[in-house]
Amino acid sequence: MVGQAGAEDDPRAWARSVAAPLGRAGRELTGTLLGLCTAALTLVWALAAAAVLASSPALAPSARNRARGAVSRWAVRLSEADLARLARWAGCAIDPRPETAPRVAYLLLRLPVALACGYLTPLAVLLLAVFFGGAVLELLTGDGTIVPVTMPGAHLYVSSISIGLVLGLAVLAATWLVAALASAADRALARRLVGPSQEDLLHRRIDELTHTRSGIVWAVDEERRRIERDLHDGVQQRVVALAMLLGRAQRGRDPERTERLVRQAHTETRVLLDELRDVAWRVYPTALDTLGLESALTEVAERSPLPVQVRAHLSAPPPEEVATAVYFVAREAITNAAKHAEAHSVIVHLDEEEATLNLRVLDDGRGGADPGGSGLTGLARRVRALDGTLAVHSPPGGPTTVHAALPLTNPRIRSPHAPGDRR
Repeated sequence: MVGQAGAEDDPRAWARSVAAPLGRAGRELTGTLLGLCTAALTLVWALAAAAVLASSPALAPSARNRARGAVSRWAVRLSEADLARLARWAGCAIDPRPETAPRVAYLLLRLPVALACGYLTPLAVLLLAVFFGGAVLELLTGDGTIVPVTMPGAHLYVSSISIGLVLGLAVLAATWLVAALASAADRALARRLVGPSQEDLLHRRIDELTHTRSGIVWAVDEERRRIERDLHDGVQQRVVALAMLLGRAQRGRDPERTERLVRQAHTETRVLLDELRDVAWRVYPTALDTLGLESALTEVAERSPLPVQVRAHLSAPPPEEVATAVYFVAREAITNAAKHAEAHSVIVHLDEEEATLNLRVLDDGRGGADPGGSGLTGLARRVRALDGTLAVHSPPGGPTTVHAALPLTNPRIRSPHAPGDRR
């Protein structure tokens, strides 16, 4: 049974492998012929546009503006028609730019190739009619003759019908080759002048996602290193001091001294708990999940040594990934303003604009912030992972503005808010 199925599948696979290039050749030939139609319309448009431009000085301003507007509209329509041809018959869907000048340049620059194809098309049709038509006619009437063909070392006798079919196939192959070259030239011009194709956009997106993925890994590793430093330099030292106090109290013989050491250990325990809470808050604040973005930023403002104003104008809570990224960007900007900018106050703006959440953190410090610093670089990668942008404007002397813009639609990549996922 398996052998029979394989025997049945082989002819089908062979037929598909033959039909695929033939279908492609047919589409390219059809697309090239349709391209001759758009090229003819482009030639008419170019002559009309030249006439309008030549007569525009003699026209009234209103008539001149209407004429130029009509020329521009027809250029856009012609380009749209030709781009639709490329998408349908050449498999090249273009995402065009809105400007008219690149479309005009595309229409005019493709004219030489289209005119050459227009010159060769009647010749190809004539040759195909002669070779294929003659071969079919001789086959039907039985008037075929034997033609002697002399080659070095060989003397052959070939039917005139065979010669006509072979020459017709050669002309057909040459026609397809010219159509393929013309289609490739149109695709290259469209991509270069009008806009990238869907395939180009897909490749750019893949490259961007690959770069963003490595950036996320770097940001997570950097966050882990920061947490390890906080635990080692702060919490671990407190734990060691607490253990030493309890050990001294355990070994002591003097009750008063032991009581004093126990009180010191109790005080050290409270400090240790505060530092643990602070480390946990820096890893991920629970207020972000329970109370929302605005409340979490308000908590950051209360903990900051600087006066911080939070001004939020949001119609609805943003998605979790967006809220997390915005929170960490704001907190890092506030921390930098307090530590490095010698600022006196910070203002945090949150608002929505066309399905985009905008965060602006402004401080009145001395400026000169480095956008390539490790903190801002990690945040920029976090924002880019959500298809957002992060910009820092910090001229010497200040003020400094950190602007993050993130789409409010469902992000395609989650932004890590901690060394691991928090669920």
